[in-house]
Amino acid sequence: MEQIRQASVLGRMPEHSFYETATHYLKTKKKDSLAQDAMNLKILAPYLKDLNISEIRDHHLDIYREDRRLEGVKNRTINSPLETLRHLLNLAEKKWVDKNDLHWLAKAPTIEMLPLDDARPPYPLSFQEEKELINQCEGPLKLIVPFASNTGTRKSEVLGLRWEWEIRVPELNISVFVIPKNMVKNREPRLVVLNDKANEIIESVRGEHPEFVFTHEGMPIESLRSIGWNEARENAKLPHIRFHDLKHTYGRRLFKAGVSIEIRRYLLGHKVKKDSVTNHYSEPDLETLLEHSNKVCHMKINDSPTYASLLQRAS
Repeated sequence: MEQIRQASVLGRMPEHSFYETATHYLKTKKKDSLAQDAMNLKILAPYLKDLNISEIRDHHLDIYREDRRLEGVKNRTINSPLETLRHLLNLAEKKWVDKNDLHWLAKAPTIEMLPLDDARPPYPLSFQEEKELINQCEGPLKLIVPFASNTGTRKSEVLGLRWEWEIRVPELNISVFVIPKNMVKNREPRLVVLNDKANEIIESVRGEHPEFVFTHEGMPIESLRSIGWNEARENAKLPHIRFHDLKHTYGRRLFKAGVSIEIRRYLLGHKVKKDSVTNHYSEPDLETLLEHSNKVCHMKINDSPTYASLLQRAS
């Protein structure tokens, strides 16, 4: 009753600690990004543990930002926990109410994001660089690298690829994979078209595991580090590349092969606007997608320097 009087007469909302609010957030959160959000809040906990959410201000996060910078973490990674916190506080202001119909927070504070001016540009690999990298790979990594550079799949999509997502297409005598939307960054189902090279890789591992396509010693692969990704990069003299650069490699080769931007969007799994009448009536058929993806397998090798590789040389 006193809390209700404080809120209605004096405008004072009931107090909720950071821990209480974070717990409530995780209990009511959808599963699609639950693990990442839990990790983000755990990272922020030491900096906010003594505060109620009504007391949190942007300056309370200055030490967090500085600590992460000293660790050499990129701004995008630093921003991820801040984005989770900002979303949590906005929910406390606009959505969550207690049993007395009082909102958890009167006004969510402004949480500033760091500029992404330290982001490294994409680095598509040349055919020679990819060959050197594959030569240094061992075990499942020797298949995972060319699979990613021929499908444009992300790290999580490749490591988590399951046989139950495979769909046979007898009309074309091929199969494709459809990754569920909860496993995809843009939260849309991801069609993975298997060109000749990717299909060859899939057939080479068929039957090795009942659930996962790519495994290591009969077990699902938890991380790239566990199968020698860092060592392969170093030995190939490509320590600066990221796994995501294999997606950029696929995209660049599609571009060089003359594939239109509309087809590239589908093959790379980018979000396609569904509200466009033109897109509604012009979605490409699977045969067309397969034909264009196969251009990457059979294109003439002509390695000219990319913008990213020139920047790398300059640095």
